Amino acid sequence: MGIAEDIVIIVIAALVGGSVANLFKQPLIIGYILAGILIGPHTGIVKAANIHEIEMLAEIGVALLLFALGLEFSLNELKPVRKIALIGTPIQMVLTIAYGFLIGQLFEWDWQPSLWLGALISLSSTMVLLKTLMSKGLVGTLSSKVMIGMLIVQDLAVVPLMIILPQLSDPKSGLPVLGWAALKAAVFLLLMFFLGTKLLPRVLKYISSLNSPEFFLLAITAMALGIGYGTHFFGLSFAFGAFVAGMVISESDYGYQALSDIIPLRDIFGLLFFTSVGMLLDLSFLVSHIKMVLLLILLVIMGKGVIFASLSRLFGYGNVVPIAVGLGLFQVGEFSFVLAQVGLNSNSIDAELHSLILTTAVATMCLTPFISGLTGPIYSLKKAWFKPEPLETVNLPETGLKNHIVIAGGGQVGTNIGRILHRLELNFVILEFDHRRVEQVKTEKLPIIYGDASQSVVLEAAELQDARLLIITIPSAVISNAIVTHVHKMNKVLSIVCRAINVEHMRELHKKGVFEAVQPEFEASLELTRQALIHLNIPLNKILDFTDVVHKEFYAPLYQSEEHYRTISKLKSASRSLDLHWINVAENSHFIGKNIRDLNIRGKTGISIVAIIRGDHFHTNPETDFTFEKTDIIGVIGEFEQIQVFKDYMVFS
Repeated sequence: MGIAEDIVIIVIAALVGGSVANLFKQPLIIGYILAGILIGPHTGIVKAANIHEIEMLAEIGVALLLFALGLEFSLNELKPVRKIALIGTPIQMVLTIAYGFLIGQLFEWDWQPSLWLGALISLSSTMVLLKTLMSKGLVGTLSSKVMIGMLIVQDLAVVPLMIILPQLSDPKSGLPVLGWAALKAAVFLLLMFFLGTKLLPRVLKYISSLNSPEFFLLAITAMALGIGYGTHFFGLSFAFGAFVAGMVISESDYGYQALSDIIPLRDIFGLLFFTSVGMLLDLSFLVSHIKMVLLLILLVIMGKGVIFASLSRLFGYGNVVPIAVGLGLFQVGEFSFVLAQVGLNSNSIDAELHSLILTTAVATMCLTPFISGLTGPIYSLKKAWFKPEPLETVNLPETGLKNHIVIAGGGQVGTNIGRILHRLELNFVILEFDHRRVEQVKTEKLPIIYGDASQSVVLEAAELQDARLLIITIPSAVISNAIVTHVHKMNKVLSIVCRAINVEHMRELHKKGVFEAVQPEFEASLELTRQALIHLNIPLNKILDFTDVVHKEFYAPLYQSEEHYRTISKLKSASRSLDLHWINVAENSHFIGKNIRDLNIRGKTGISIVAIIRGDHFHTNPETDFTFEKTDIIGVIGEFEQIQVFKDYMVFS
């Protein structure tokens, strides 16, 4: 069967390994890597013969993972971390290369293999980190954005490293090659962001109009892999091209659908990647060089951790972020395998260094979920031993936050909610990370905390344990899910109202214990339609019937599975059927000078008067002896026909 037989073996072994990892409540990637070790060529238990072909298939897994990442993260979301990504990452790589060179000198190696060691350990694992963040529900947090931004730049740096390192013996001959690669990369990126942003959404619009989910999945897979191949042709990494494709598609109307469709395919090919990583581990080499391997693993974890944490702090990130970045990016990455193979083929490194790097990389990858999981406990110790770093707060009440409302997100929606709560004199605070929005909120004298609401330290600063309600307005499923996860750890009984992306997100939020989820785009479209139909003089009862049908069709998956949403639907339908109308008392109306009892309004029209506005005064539930005056505004509730009868009655006695 050839490679087909190997794939069958890998999938079954991964199922067993994943089941064991799940049994011990560990990330699935640990089970996949252990499965790869067992079926690899070095154990002799069950051998997969075509390892090279499996590695090539695994590259598709890396590409699809980065494609999905590009779909989830837009350029706007990465803007807050662009400084540390574009400036800090090159500094990190230079420092790590120098650190690796010192390790090589400690092992009494020549300068060239020492430099190669530094370059190989300077890269971290995008695949392992993303899977670890996903399993912990931390994608979308500030620390995750910092790490992902740095990883993207690292992946870009692989190409120049592949060109420069083999040319160390003759640097001049490598410069033209590097310049040509840089030119091709620039051309590709310009084509993608100027032509791709216009062409790909149009292609997806046409494909979606065919109403074929199978063809849509085929199209987005072809785009991811095809554009990835294009970057390979232009001299960049295959995976980076897929990431760029995801970034471009994410800015279209089809980003969420593409993401939901690609996830199963991504996970299957990702399984092949992690299993192939385990297959590379030579247990006999590990046993014979155990002291050197353990020492190198320890030095890499400590050295890279300190470098990443220090740079994060240097670029202005405080609280938990430096700890999370240091404990998340210490591992040796998958692109080190590719770079090590280039070094072996060019005779720049020997087989022993190649095996040492592979063993160290696999070991650090396996340790990533455990070590990154220490972020919380270490940060708790830091807070206990040292004075916590203050967050920037503006306009908070002098009495502190108590029985208040927390608004996560200070964009247009969050700020509008804040304005209303301020007018109602309710105690609240806004959480916002975008500095520009913070400055805008400051000018309106609204209380705000500058920080990422998906970070527990920011939620703690908002005194979430004493809050009465949390409103999440952030238009990102990943970030809102992360916030909900953190909140339930801090205050399990707190009611949450959350902005949802689609019905699937609403269902997920409800399972997480969210009190109410709102899909604003859909609700806005319904209200706009309703107002337009009223303007066209279509009877109100027909409008309500139509909008109720559309509403139920949209929320059908929730209504069918959740009693909670069926009840809410009935309440909303009932409230809409009793529509509140405001009607002016005309100057020639016979209502003027008469009271509600004498006019017998309820008996003659069937409507109920619930309020009257007279000048600056608002009268609720007026008594029957209330006498009307001209320019009064009457608030009435009733069915459409009853309101028409009331309007006629106001004019004709």
